[in-house]
Amino acid sequence: MQEIPKNKFDLVITDPPFAINFKATKSNYNRTASRVIQGYNEILPENYYDFSVNWMSEAFRILKESGSMYVFSGWNNLKDILSALDDVGFTTVNHIIWKYQFGVVTKKKYVTSHYHCLYVCKNDKKKKFYPFSRFKKDSKTDNGRSLHYKDKEDVWEIKREYWTGKEKTPTKLPADLIKKILLYSSRKNDLVLDPFLGSGQVAVVSKMLGREYYGFEIVKEYYNFAKKRLEKNVYP
Repeated sequence: MQEIPKNKFDLVITDPPFAINFKATKSNYNRTASRVIQGYNEILPENYYDFSVNWMSEAFRILKESGSMYVFSGWNNLKDILSALDDVGFTTVNHIIWKYQFGVVTKKKYVTSHYHCLYVCKNDKKKKFYPFSRFKKDSKTDNGRSLHYKDKEDVWEIKREYWTGKEKTPTKLPADLIKKILLYSSRKNDLVLDPFLGSGQVAVVSKMLGREYYGFEIVKEYYNFAKKRLEKNVYP
C-alpha cells in the first residue's frame, strides 16, 4: 500500500487476520482438512494493535476524502481494532453486527454466532452512501413493513457461505454480505481495495458488480486461487 498514491480509493472492504491462533483445519469448521489450502498467516495478539495501526494508516492515506472502509473482526481483538481506527483518524459511522446461522459448539461458554463489522470513513461530511441502492423508499415486506428500513438496520442476518469443490481457502465472507456493502457504499467503476485478499471474494463480487478491484495477498497459494477465480469469472 505504501506504493499507492494518496486519495485513490473509494472503498476498502477487508477481513484481517484474527490473532486467535486460528486453526482452519479443525473438524468443527466442517471442512475436509486435505482440501484446505495451507499457509494462513497469523498475528500474535500482543502485536495486533501495532499491526492494525500500520495497515490502517496506509488505508487512510490512500482513501479519497469521500471514501469509506468496512473492517470485519471477531470479539477477541475488537478493542485493538476500535482503538487503532480512532488513533489513525477514522470516523466511525456504524458498528454493524453480522449474525450468522450457527457458531462453533462450546461446552463452557455461550456460542459465538456473530461477527463485528466497523463501518468507518475518512471525512464524515464528504462520505458517499447510497440509501436507496437496494430498495426503493416505499418498498414493503410481505407483512407491510418498510423494506428499505429493515435492510438498513445495523444487525444483518446473512448465512455463512461454504465452499464447494475440491480446493478452498480457510475462510471467506458471504457474497451477499459483500454485495450489500458494495451497493450501499460504491457505484460502478469505483475503486475497491482489499488489503488482505485471501480467496479473492471481495474482488470477485466487485467484478461481478462492475467495480474496479485491487488487493494484496502474501500467501502465494491464496493469490493463485483468487486469480483463477477472477480469470474464470467464478462467481459465488
